[in-house]
Amino acid sequence: MTSAALVLRLLVERGETLAVAESLTGGLVAAELTSVPGASRAFRGSVTAYATPLKSEVLGVEAELLETRGAVDAEVARQMATGVRRALGADWGAATTGVAGPDTQDGHPVGTVFVAVCGPSDAGKVTALRLNGGRADIRKESVRSVLELLSGELGGYAGAQDTEHNGGN
Repeated sequence: MTSAALVLRLLVERGETLAVAESLTGGLVAAELTSVPGASRAFRGSVTAYATPLKSEVLGVEAELLETRGAVDAEVARQMATGVRRALGADWGAATTGVAGPDTQDGHPVGTVFVAVCGPSDAGKVTALRLNGGRADIRKESVRSVLELLSGELGGYAGAQDTEHNGGN
């Protein structure tokens, strides 16, 4: 069973829903979820806030936080997850933000990624990743990591770790 299928199965079993906020993954998390038949039973939708101002304007990330730390930040990821959950009326929110390359961003090297989830209690969990590989590898690994973090929070297998990962593995 894929991570997306597991997440959706766990959500359906719990009678809960999910919304996703994506930056560097550009809609890949939503695509992975919607590739699973029956995803609409738990997946509400997504916001691809690729431009930094949208993180504040649409998802409610504090503008001052974005100005002082930039978009590649653990707290930004947490606020994105919280914001999309509220904006789309879901029980759970998940978010990705980071640097897929080819250039650094806000002083962060390529492969710096933060994935976050926020549940019904508004408690959030963020995982910092340092991913290797090319742009496609980093984006693919970011999708896998956020789905595994969410799976772990829902009671499934939690495979996302605060360690260096090889993108695409």
